[in-house]
Amino acid sequence: MSNHAYESAAALRPSSNGPIPISTLCERFSLVPASADDSTALNDLSVLGVSVDSGDTSPGELFVGLPGFTAHGARFAAEAVASGAVAVLTDSDGAQIVHELAPGTPALVHDDPRAVVGPLSAEVYHHPARGLITTAVTGTNGKTTTSYFLDAILSAHVGGCMVAGTVELRVGERSVESPRTTVEAPVLQRMMALAVEDRVGAASLEASSHAIVLHRLDGIVVDVAGFTNLQRDHLDFHKTMQGYLDAKAQLFTPERARRGVICVDDQWGRRLADRIERAGLIPVDRVRAYPGDASADWWVSDAAVSMTDSATTFPLHGPDGEQIEASCPLPGLVNVQNAALALVMAIRAGVPAATATAALAGAHNIPGRMQRISQRDGQRGLCIVDFAHTPDAMELALKAVRPITPGRLIVVFGSDGDRDQGKRPMLGEVCARLADVLVVTDENPRSEDPQLIRNAILEGVRSVRPDLEDVEEVTTWRGDAVRRGVELCGPQDTVIVTGKGHEPFLEAAGEFIRYNDAPVMAEAVEQKWGRG
Repeated sequence: MSNHAYESAAALRPSSNGPIPISTLCERFSLVPASADDSTALNDLSVLGVSVDSGDTSPGELFVGLPGFTAHGARFAAEAVASGAVAVLTDSDGAQIVHELAPGTPALVHDDPRAVVGPLSAEVYHHPARGLITTAVTGTNGKTTTSYFLDAILSAHVGGCMVAGTVELRVGERSVESPRTTVEAPVLQRMMALAVEDRVGAASLEASSHAIVLHRLDGIVVDVAGFTNLQRDHLDFHKTMQGYLDAKAQLFTPERARRGVICVDDQWGRRLADRIERAGLIPVDRVRAYPGDASADWWVSDAAVSMTDSATTFPLHGPDGEQIEASCPLPGLVNVQNAALALVMAIRAGVPAATATAALAGAHNIPGRMQRISQRDGQRGLCIVDFAHTPDAMELALKAVRPITPGRLIVVFGSDGDRDQGKRPMLGEVCARLADVLVVTDENPRSEDPQLIRNAILEGVRSVRPDLEDVEEVTTWRGDAVRRGVELCGPQDTVIVTGKGHEPFLEAAGEFIRYNDAPVMAEAVEQKWGRG
C-alpha cells in the first residue's frame, strides 16, 4: 500500500520485540527466496516486525508487498526499504517488481502472501493474543456499540482493554483514529503485542466481512466471537446476502474462535447458528433480544423492557434458569440486542455476571452511536448523532428514539456515493414513514453528483409523502443541514443526525474534508440554547 493508511498508528508498537530469524519464517510458512542472490542475502537475517504499508515501516521490519485491487504493493518496496525494511515478502510477480525498483533488496516469495501475513505476523510478534482475553464482534450493524460495551466490561474485569475497530485504535491511554473497521494483520498483531507489554489484559475487536475474507484476522484465535445481525450492506463486494453470510461465517471456525455467541433475532443469525452447530465447529450460544419465538439459550423478556431518556433496563434469562437484571445506557431494542450480546460474550469469556452488568450500565456516549449531544431538560430538545446508514439500521434507530420523544422526531440524513444505489430510495421511505420532519443532505458523495443521490432519496420519500410535507433539502453543506435540524428542534422534540456517526472526514469529489457531525451539532446546540 502507498496511502499511508496506518501512519497515525505508527506509535502503537511494542518497545521491544525479540528478533525472529528469516530462516525460521521460511521453514514455518513455506517462503522461498526469489533467487540465489536473495538466498545468500537472507542468510542469518532476522526481522523485528512486519508491515504491509510502506509509509508505516520501521527499521528491521519485513515489508509485505501484497497484490492489491488497483496496484501491487511491491511497487512501494523502495519506500519501505528507505524506512528501514530489511527484506520484502511478496508473490512471484511482486518479486520481479522488487528486483526492478529496489535492486539489492532481498525478496521472499509465497503464492498467496495475503493468506500468510496474519500467521506470520503472529509468529514475529510472539503470538500476543495468547496473553490476552480476546473478543471479536461481526455483523452489519452494532459491531462498534457491542465492542465498546465489551471494552467497558473487560476493563472492569482485568483493569484494561485494547480496542481495534471502526472508531479508534487504542492501547491503554494511547489512541489514534482508525482507518477502517479492521486493520491489516500486522497492525493488529503489533497492537496486541503492545497490550501484552503494557499489561492491558484484554482486546475487544471488530471484525468486518472484508477483513475476514482478506485474512486480516488470521493468526488470532479469539476466545469468543459474536454476531449481531445481517442487513443489506456491502453487496457491491459480496454480491448476494448469502455470500455476505458466508464471509461472516468464516469467523466461527476453530481456526479463528474458541466459541461463538450469535443473535438469532433475524433469519441470518438463525442460519448461521444452525450451520455452525450442524458442522460441530465450535460451541455456540444463541441470544434473542427481540419479541419472537426463536429458540435461544439466552433471551430478553420483551414485556419487561423499560425505556427512559437515560437508560434501557431489561432482564436477561440464561440457560440454567438464572436471570440477570441489566441496564443499557442507550435507547431502543437494537441496543438491548447489543448489550445482551456483550453480556453473554463477556460471561463466556470468564467475566462474572455482576461485574459485567455493573460495567455495562456505565458504558455510555460511544462516539457516533446514539451519541447524545444534548439531553432533554425542559428547555432543550434531545440531540443525537448516530451511524445508521442502511435502511434496516435507520428503521431501528428511529424506532429506538420514538418512545422517548414526546414531540416531533426530526431526522437529518443522506446516503453514500459510489456505494449500493438501491438503498437510497429505501432510506427515504423509512424516514418518511417513521420520522415527522426530514432534512435531506449529503453524506459522502465521493465521485457522484450529490444532487442525483438526494433525488434518489426523495424518490423514496415521495412514495410515502407525495407532497413532501415537512421535508427540507439542504444543498449547500452537511453542516448547514445539521444546524437546520437543531434549529427546528423544540424542547419536546428529538433530532437525530444519521449516516456518518464518528467519521472524521467527508469524502467528496476526490477530497477528504475534515468534518464530524458531533462538534457541529454541539456548536448549534450552544448557539440555540447556550452552554449546558
